[in-house]
Amino acid sequence: MPDIRWTEPAGQEPGAPSGAHWHSESGAPAPRRVTVADDRMKADAAYRLACEGTALLWRGDYQGARQLLKALGRRLDRLTPKPGATPAETFHRHRQARGHRARVLGMLLVVLEEDHSLALRRAPDVRQACVEAYGPPERRTAVSLRELLGVIGAHEWRKKGVEIPALGARIHPHYGVFSPVRGEYVDLVATAPLPAAAARPEGTAFDLGTGTGVLAAVLARRGVGRVLATDSSPRALACARDNVERLGLTGRVRVEEGGALYPEGRAALVVCNPPWLPARPTSAVEQGVYDPDSAMLKAFLTGLADHLEPAGEGWLIISDLAEHLGLRTRDDLLAAFAAAGLGVVDRHDAKPRHPRAFDPGDPLHAARAAEVTSLWRLAPLA
Repeated sequence: MPDIRWTEPAGQEPGAPSGAHWHSESGAPAPRRVTVADDRMKADAAYRLACEGTALLWRGDYQGARQLLKALGRRLDRLTPKPGATPAETFHRHRQARGHRARVLGMLLVVLEEDHSLALRRAPDVRQACVEAYGPPERRTAVSLRELLGVIGAHEWRKKGVEIPALGARIHPHYGVFSPVRGEYVDLVATAPLPAAAARPEGTAFDLGTGTGVLAAVLARRGVGRVLATDSSPRALACARDNVERLGLTGRVRVEEGGALYPEGRAALVVCNPPWLPARPTSAVEQGVYDPDSAMLKAFLTGLADHLEPAGEGWLIISDLAEHLGLRTRDDLLAAFAAAGLGVVDRHDAKPRHPRAFDPGDPLHAARAAEVTSLWRLAPLA
């Protein structure tokens, strides 16, 4: 039985399908109420229905659906939350507002046919983009237009790639894998002094939570003899392998599943760029930004000493944005180092260069403007 059902408007041919499988990358439940909408629907009426929890299954012009989504977004923009009494409260209000925005905008739906095509006027060919994000088509599927636009955008980024100056090449992110658009953390890994044992032809490094594989590739290009890149996400593993092959590094970088974070054995260098904010992600791509209770950070620190070779180092790449937002203190971080039996060899800092750091209209502008990304060089205490 279809996950969602709707009644086709009068005038449709008899027996026209009125149901579809539901899919949401963010895990949103299938909407209980669905009504058919087209270009005759006014933005105010659509906004009211969406806020009430009624999904709008689009049957009109594809470009009209995009315009309606923008109109809904403009109405939601008027609901900017007031700043909280503390940075942490401002952050949580901002997250709540973003969650509400995502729920409302997610109520505008389209149907992917059995071959992942869109049966809408002026619709683009989205089949390859959907195969990359969702896998081979199996049945008619309803998705939010907002999610589909993200799938299309990810497909274009995958084709074009992201230029990485430290590699002199492009990295091609896949859908649901955090893109290395913030180049400062890559530059830190490209310039920090390598431990002597890692720089030898037989030197080994671990890249934990490799994502696109960009840091593993940088380490290999810097002369690390063998890099083992791990990740728990199947999408990230496929993405990293793709990039390693594109860069001609398959002989020096091995990508493998790392559900337990650390692989077996020890390395002269262990690199980890965990999600920077201790909060719950609401989608696959947000898993690269939000880490509930700093679980990955803690796992990296507590396991580091047991996985380093003598004179080896662990490199923690992390922003202090959580500190400026009141979600974690510097003392908390240093205490976590000490509890894991680790000392700081050195620290290398970089200021962010991304546009949001310079946008005074961003509710979190003060924290973003003060943000510093650091590479902490850690080693076991003697």
